[in-house]
Amino acid sequence: MAFPFFISRITSLTLIFTFLLILSSSSSSSSTAAIDITTLLSSYQNLSSFSSLLSSTFVTADLTHRNSLTLLAVPNPYLASSSDLTHRLSQSSLADLLRYHVLLQYFSSSDLQKIPPSGVLVTTLLQTTGRAPSNFGSVNLTRNPVTNSITVHSPAPYSPSNVTVLSVIKTLPYNITILAVNSLLVPYGFDLTASETRPPINLNITKTLIDGHNFNVAASLLAASGVVDEFQADEAGAGITLFVPTDLAFTDLPGTVNLQSLPAEQKAVVLKFHVLHSYYPLGSLESIVNPVQPTLATEDKGAGSFTLNISRVNKSVAIDTGIVQASVTQTVIDQNPVAIFGVSKVLLPKEIFGKDASATTPSRGHGGGGEAPPPETSLSPENSPELSGPASHQSSPPGDLSSDGERYRVQNLIVAFCCIVFHLLGRA
Repeated sequence: MAFPFFISRITSLTLIFTFLLILSSSSSSSSTAAIDITTLLSSYQNLSSFSSLLSSTFVTADLTHRNSLTLLAVPNPYLASSSDLTHRLSQSSLADLLRYHVLLQYFSSSDLQKIPPSGVLVTTLLQTTGRAPSNFGSVNLTRNPVTNSITVHSPAPYSPSNVTVLSVIKTLPYNITILAVNSLLVPYGFDLTASETRPPINLNITKTLIDGHNFNVAASLLAASGVVDEFQADEAGAGITLFVPTDLAFTDLPGTVNLQSLPAEQKAVVLKFHVLHSYYPLGSLESIVNPVQPTLATEDKGAGSFTLNISRVNKSVAIDTGIVQASVTQTVIDQNPVAIFGVSKVLLPKEIFGKDASATTPSRGHGGGGEAPPPETSLSPENSPELSGPASHQSSPPGDLSSDGERYRVQNLIVAFCCIVFHLLGRA
């Protein structure tokens, strides 16, 4: 009788290990995939013009690593009536206008029907840029209790611009909802005349760094690589934010890292890894809503890779690459659409250096940035045709591993199963 009992134990162990492998696999896959707005919108020909605007202004790059959002999309017939506005605006102003259509909060169909008649204030992507005065980068969502229609407008009193939600196009619980609206929504105080005539800054980045007397190594690398021309071309678009290591930061590189020995292509990727494809003044970096930010290297290598984790630590802006923790030590220039900040460490991407840079230590002595938290990853959207979710955006859905509480529960579950395994092995 002992032999069959032993076989049953082996079967139990097999089932346990199989369960753990499935759990690990699902956790990994759900936390690494990214939301691809362009692909989602491509299924709806009626939104092709709006999708094209998002891509041409590079706003899609800002959306890649958002964990949850609601997109106010304007169908082609309604967008055509605003063609004069979209053609008149500069690319950077048009990008900000489109950012105003990205609500940084997930709303399912049921969530929308729970909005009180008095309304709810929701932050948009425009608010994170620091270019919207007060809270005018937010929107107010209100619901008519009689018709249940949803209206979106600026929180400013007597705002002349408002839109009505036509329908729910798609919902991927609990990541993204796409709503069709009947017009473009213009932020309060959006100066259309200034947007038309605003001259480009035409900043010579290399010269600016040399004049800073603390960035000679970075200036030399940029000039030799040729990528600085690409950076300066982006000034006329949605703007650009550069994190430039100081000369001392290059001397602090571990012996295992030799930037000069990298192939030209990888060296260019490392330099692009120091750049965000949007203008972020210091105040916006300090209050950034989504810490995981794509870089110019992300655009070259694909969504989900070469991202920076940006947060506020010890009254300073901290930047984490996954293997290096740096802090912003000074502002070199902050003039829309260009921001250049000095940082205490060379930002080494884990995709290239990995464990080779394990000797690097958090920045503490050159600017007091402290250690930044590890990068977060966004959940993969579920390919669900459902237009409503059973839970509100205010609570994490079952199985959402982005929640710390859920993560600890999974860890505790794994530990419990391991204890059972060792117990069974001991009795065998």
